[in-house]
Amino acid sequence: AAAERLESAEGARDRVAALTATVHAYEEGLAALREGLRAVSIAEEAERRALAAEEARIAELLGVLSGIERTPAALRLLHPAGPVGAARAGMMLAEVAPALEMRARALRAQVERLALMTALRSEAHEVLRAGLAEAQAARAGLSRAMAERLAPAAPLAEARSARLAALARDARTLEDFAANLWPGGTQAVPSSAVPGRLPLPVRGRLLRAPGEADAAGVRRPGLVLAVPPRALVTAPATGTLAYAGPLLDYGRVALLETAPGILLVFAGLDLVYQRPGAIVRAGEALGLMPGRVPSSEEFLAEMGKSEGASLGETLYIEVRKDGRPVDPREWFETGAQQE
Repeated sequence: AAAERLESAEGARDRVAALTATVHAYEEGLAALREGLRAVSIAEEAERRALAAEEARIAELLGVLSGIERTPAALRLLHPAGPVGAARAGMMLAEVAPALEMRARALRAQVERLALMTALRSEAHEVLRAGLAEAQAARAGLSRAMAERLAPAAPLAEARSARLAALARDARTLEDFAANLWPGGTQAVPSSAVPGRLPLPVRGRLLRAPGEADAAGVRRPGLVLAVPPRALVTAPATGTLAYAGPLLDYGRVALLETAPGILLVFAGLDLVYQRPGAIVRAGEALGLMPGRVPSSEEFLAEMGKSEGASLGETLYIEVRKDGRPVDPREWFETGAQQE
């Protein structure tokens, strides 16, 4: 029976790991597809403008030639500069035909490029629709797998959860709450957390740096990432989940203790997969962001907008060392995420 439970646990862990990787792959793929579609749309619009301008020039030239064609032959021989001027004018008109043919060939090439771009965009739209649906299915599958993996809470765990919930209700500051997390001492596990080396837990863009005021004038010691709705949040390092739930005005938070005295705070989550006290490995699914995933039509409607238009949710990240906040940029690799 013990062997069967172990095999089942390993199977569940593998399934969760596979689904986590799948969700990440869809998120990265959809982000790349969005950028590709935006680039194609911009190029297509530029090609349309160039095509319209070229058509206008050719139409103007054809109008001039048509006017000359309607001029009686006898009048065409008369030129203010005399016979020499008439001869030169004739030579210039003879050169117009090859130039016009060259422009016509260029125009045909532009039309072909435009048709190719339109076909590529249409094909990408179908891929996008399928990708959005499959990403949603992968998230739902991950949530089910995480729920199946959780064992029923033991009485001791239930008592601790009740104590933490009471602490969260009574806490006046994050410092007060964090100081009372482990009354019997730290429960940190060996971790891979290294300052300056931690990956961000979710794909996003740096919205506010530590100490930067928000719209309400509130300054916090952590950083704020703009992230897509329903984005998957993963543990940047192995640690013990010290708390998961609502806290003060931070919304739903997950506190991950990665080493004695080191606490990673993630606030703004909609769902936390693990229970307090669980050991979360680096790269494992920690939770999901709130929000509604846009439909393919809404997604496409944002093509002309900046990336920020698709990053409708915010994740707050704070790092505490020995009870004091430290600059998260000293711990996380944030440079590649900034605009």
